[in-house]
Amino acid sequence: MAETDSDKKKTTLTRTVKDKWRAKQWFKVRAPGLFQHAALGETMATESESIIGRSLETTMQELGGGSDVGKAHIKLRFSITAITGDGIAETRLVGHDLTTDYVRRLARRKRSKIEAVVTVTTKDGVQIVLKAVAVGEQRLQSRLQTELRHRFKAILVESATTRTAPEFIRDMLGGELSRLVAQGLRTLYPLKKIEIRSSTILGTIPDEEPTSESMPAAETPIEPPASPEPSTA
Repeated sequence: MAETDSDKKKTTLTRTVKDKWRAKQWFKVRAPGLFQHAALGETMATESESIIGRSLETTMQELGGGSDVGKAHIKLRFSITAITGDGIAETRLVGHDLTTDYVRRLARRKRSKIEAVVTVTTKDGVQIVLKAVAVGEQRLQSRLQTELRHRFKAILVESATTRTAPEFIRDMLGGELSRLVAQGLRTLYPLKKIEIRSSTILGTIPDEEPTSESMPAAETPIEPPASPEPSTA
């Protein structure tokens, strides 16, 4: 029986789909130097240019290999910026968010929740939009909440001016920035919990290799070599 036009179209369509699939290739995606170029996974595309700008998300726990369970609520957002010659997709950090469940658990009934949105500029000129939240043990008066919010923002702005973007982000994700804010607000009211629940990085963070802080320090300092004595004729 002769092949019908409908059968021919189906065969051609199937072959086209298979050819497009075979033409795709895998690209390994890695984090920027701020995260020691950790592997983020793989993505597939027909042409490398088509994945530029593609976004992906992971948690701090996943990025650390699953060892740090306490950071599973921190979600990191990345965007692919370039493809290297060996098929590696480089990324930049776009920002972070805390999971909805975690933020919901912060503020329960009969507690005041103070939210603040502020744009800070780091020492190296990178702008970051921060959305922060602070929780009090009991309901607070509106006037006190306003004073806390103003000082909250001022502390974030000031801390950014004394840190480079990598330093600021490490302190933000590691909790040091929240502890700094808590100390600054203690004279007004001792808040129970302070979190930077979201950030959006408006600029590009300079790539950074692992710093000396992440490497073991030598037990004794290494003395520099002595300068050679001038020769005499």
